[in-house]
Formats: sequence, C-alpha cells, structure tokens
Amino acid sequence: MSDTERQSKDAASTGTGYRVLARKYRPKDFTDLMVGQEPMVRTLTNAFETGRIAQAYMLTGVRGVGKTTTARILARALNYKTSEIDKPTIDLRAPGEHCQAIMEGRHVDVIEMDAASHTGIDDIREIIEQVRYRPVSARYKVYIIDEVHMLSTQAFNGLLKTLEEPPEHVKFIFATTEIRKVPITVLSRCQRFDLRRISASDLVGLFTTIAAKEGIEAEPDALAMIARAAEGSARDGLSLLDQAIAHGAGVVQAEAVRGMLGLADRARIVDLFQHIVKGDVAAALGEFQNQYEAGANPVVVLTDLADFTHLVTRLKYVPDAANDPSLSEVERTKAAEFAKCVAVTTLSRIWQMLLKGIPETEGSSRTAGAAEMVLIRLAHAAHLPAPEDAARRLAEFSGDNTGPRPSSSPSGNGGGSGTRVPYQSSVAARAAETAPSQPPSSAPVAMLRAVPSSQSETMAVGRIEPKPAEAPKPLVPVNSVNDIVNLATEKRDPKLKAMVRTFLRPVRIEAGRLDVSLAPGAPTTLLNELAVKLKEWTGIHWIVSLSRDEGQPTLVEAEARTREQHVIDARQDPDVAAILAHFPGAKIIDVRVRAPEPEEEGEATPPAAAESEEGDILPGDDIEF
Repeated sequence: MSDTERQSKDAASTGTGYRVLARKYRPKDFTDLMVGQEPMVRTLTNAFETGRIAQAYMLTGVRGVGKTTTARILARALNYKTSEIDKPTIDLRAPGEHCQAIMEGRHVDVIEMDAASHTGIDDIREIIEQVRYRPVSARYKVYIIDEVHMLSTQAFNGLLKTLEEPPEHVKFIFATTEIRKVPITVLSRCQRFDLRRISASDLVGLFTTIAAKEGIEAEPDALAMIARAAEGSARDGLSLLDQAIAHGAGVVQAEAVRGMLGLADRARIVDLFQHIVKGDVAAALGEFQNQYEAGANPVVVLTDLADFTHLVTRLKYVPDAANDPSLSEVERTKAAEFAKCVAVTTLSRIWQMLLKGIPETEGSSRTAGAAEMVLIRLAHAAHLPAPEDAARRLAEFSGDNTGPRPSSSPSGNGGGSGTRVPYQSSVAARAAETAPSQPPSSAPVAMLRAVPSSQSETMAVGRIEPKPAEAPKPLVPVNSVNDIVNLATEKRDPKLKAMVRTFLRPVRIEAGRLDVSLAPGAPTTLLNELAVKLKEWTGIHWIVSLSRDEGQPTLVEAEARTREQHVIDARQDPDVAAILAHFPGAKIIDVRVRAPEPEEEGEATPPAAAESEEGDILPGDDIEF
C-alpha cells in the first residue's frame, strides 16, 4: 500500500489528518517556484551567488500566486545551514537545521505578522525595539509582514528609519496584493518582486502531476476548466481540484466539473459564436436556451463567448497560440477556421458589445433575458457594414450625385477615403436612387423660375441644390458668466447656479464654446452638467472645456474683492476714521453703496454725489459698524 493510500485510509477511518492539496503541495524550495516565477528565481539566484543580498524585499501579486510561501522559502534560504553548507544559498535540496521550523511558521527567529490585524504604530514600535537583539539560533532575524498595505500611515512612518538602516542581522520581507497602497518611501527601500499570474498551461501541468501523485483519474478537459477558473492562482486551482475530487468521488470528469462550476460546454460556445457570426438570431437564442436549461450561468456564457472572440482574434496574428494545452480540440480547430474567414472589424465589434453587455447582465435582475438581448444585438450587428465601408459607400454616392466625379488619382477622394459626407449629400444620394434616369448632361434641361423672385434664381429639375449651412443661433444669448447665472435663476436650478458662482473662472466665452478653469474643490461633473444644461436652455450644442489658463476670478471671488475694496475705502474716509478712533473696538462689518437716484431731465448730478468708477466711498453711502 502506497503512502497516499495509507494516508487516505487513515483519514477516512479517523476523520482527521487530511491536508488539503493547497497545503500539502505547497512549494518548499526555489525549484518548485520555477512554475510561473522564473524571473524572480533567476534574480535571487544571482544575488545570493554574488552576495548582493538586500535588507528588505517586497513581494506583490494577486491572491494565490505564492507570496507568503516565497517569503518563507526566502527566510529558509537566508538561514540555510547544514553540516556541509553554512551560508545563504538557494540550493535547498537537502533539509537544513532550521528549514522545517521555518516552513511550518514556528521558528523563533522568523517572525510572521499579519498586518491586517496588527495595523497600529504600537505593533511597529514593538518590532523596532526587538531588532536590537541578535537572533537566538539562526543567522538572520527575519520579519515577514503579510498584507503590509494594511498598516496605518503612522506605522509606515515609524518603520522607515529602521527599514533604511536595519542591523546587519535583520531582514524584512513584505507581501501585499495592493502595491499601490504602499507608500513610495517604503517601496524605495525594498527590492521589489512582482509575482506573475501562473499561466493556464502551467496550472494544467501542475494539476496533472498532483493528480498522478494522488492516484486520481482526471480528464484533461476537466483540468483545463479548473485552470481557467483559477485565473492564474495556484491556490484557487488546487482548492477547486480538491472540490472536484470530492464531487466526482475520486474521479475528475469534465461533465462533473462543468456542472460544479456552472460552466457552459466549450463546444456549444463555439456553436453559439457561429450562429452570431452568421446573423441567425433564432439559432443563437435556441442554443443559449439549451445551455441555460442545462445549468449554465448566463454571465458565464457571455464571458466564455468573449474569451472565444479574443482567441479567434489572437489567432489571426499569432497562429502558434492554438498550441495552448488549456484549449480543447474543438476550440483549437474551430478558432483557427474562424480566424481565416471573420474580419477583424467584426471581431472587434463583437468584443466591444460583449464588454458592455456582460456588466449589464450582471446587474440585471433577469440575467437570462438580459443575456438574450445582448445576443440579439450581436446577431443583428453581423449584417451591418463596417464603419469604414459605410463611409466609403456614402462618399461614392456623394460623388455620383453632387457633381462630376474626380479622376482616380492619389490626391482625389472620389473613391471614398473615409471622409465625412454632408447630410445633404446623403439625401441627394437617396433621391437619385428613387428618381427616374436623367438625360445626359448635353441634353436640354428644363428650368423652373421662382415667381415673383428675381430671374437669376433658377433650379434644375431633378436636382437638389443644398443651401449653404448657416451657423445656428442660440435661443438665449450667453456672453458672460452672469448670463449663465441668470439662466440658472430663470430655470430654477439653484444647485448649478451656486456651483457656477463659486467654481467657474471664465477664460473665453463665445457662441457654442466655453473655456474655463475651475477653482479648488470644484465637482468633477460640473463641466458635463453645464454643457448639458446650456444645450437645453439655449438650443445649441455647447463645448465646455477645461483650460490651462488661470482665467478671471469667479463671481464669488470678484464680489469678495469688491467688498474688501469698499472696506479699505471706508477706513480712509475721514469721518469713518474719526468714528473708529472715538469708539475703541469698533470695526467695519459691511459697506453698502447706495444706488443713485434717477436724474431729472436736464439736471446734472453734482460730482460730489456721484459714485466713482473705482468704488470710492462717497457722501450718502451707508456703512455698517
């Protein structure tokens, strides 16, 4: 009886002792890490051989790629010691004195800390106090901090000095899934390694090896499904493999894995793609309904359809991609056939529509109905011409019906170069298609005179002469920010009015265009909201753009400056100065400029009673103290 069978028998009889595959087959040395992480292993190998060992390492990557395991292997390599080798090395084939305890996480000199539960400065202060003491038995005292991005700002700041100049006997190893949340001051003090996602082909090879060691019968298609579902994570893949073994009672079959994961049959996805490309809506909906009744998740069906679209597009440029072992034979052969006959523009359109349709289906309360609507749009779009073909045909129609066609020269555009065609040209094209055949240009053309207009205004029968386009005029003129504020007041939009007054600094204003800069704290949606409202209120399309120029002050800033100037002018008034001097502690709160009274005809206002252009305080002004 083998060790695996004996272990399984003991676990079944006692109900204990079983270790999940993700823990049982966790990498123990750098040889195991070669699966998907070759660049990191090569860098560490050269660093250890030349003695260029850093004081801190930063390991980053998605969940399940081996960050914590790599940290333990690195701590084992730093403290490796046998009867023959007593130096840091990456050759860990023979177990050392400290290897077992380090890999099990119980070595006294290798301290592992979860930053998710130890986030404060007190935890870091404890580490700073302990680094002064030398290790008990190992060569280095190694601190492994997992999920380091969870540390608080104070904790990061407290660690900086020790991290930059640690004692010779201390090494730091950090692991995180959110590298962007780690301060740059910490990253600059560490040697960073980005652990890559493990490819599906490497995962399939890993699962095949483990299934053979466990004595499990596994179909290649089933392992390929698990590898795709793992999304580059070895731990997730091994957890799914564990689940599949239990689901199939010791046998991993493709049909059982498909039902367990809620996946669609890859061959049926290919059939669905074929119906969509042909534009057969009924067949596409029928195929989707069959997959849905078989237990496939509508979102997964659309996702698999997008994956197959990407595969077909990739094969058009990289034919060797068909050798991926994670692909089934049907996917490999059919994708190569579609790559030869389906245009890139069609594949790109399908891809874009799926990217938009998948989130819509996920957020819908009726996922099946939403997925069917996406498939209907996809199949309907298969009959539509590509955008460049449509532009070319419009250009050709325009050249046939609006004037003599230019000669076919490199500089001519009569053959349709994708230029924009005026609306009148397309109207003329449609009118020419439905109108009876016209006589040649040399034949006499009947002319109609417009009565009672001048005789020079004539129009040929059967021809549509477009009038010169006139620039649209706004229903409501907008020449300043005050006009926008008045419009907002008239349309009863106090929110937009307040934002325009507070944040809008005008740079240039003309009909249909508004260039502005924004004051600090302005909402990010202000420009879009303003463009929509201006189009609604004025009747023309507005382009509201953010300028690099500083622009004029906002209305609120201008009013504040005016009030400050009035206060300054009031302090300089002799009467006001005398009042302030007579009453200690008095201060000017507000200055109100009285509007001039209407003048009688023929009577001039005395200069002393008029308000100057600079806003000086004049006789008759009200001043509040």
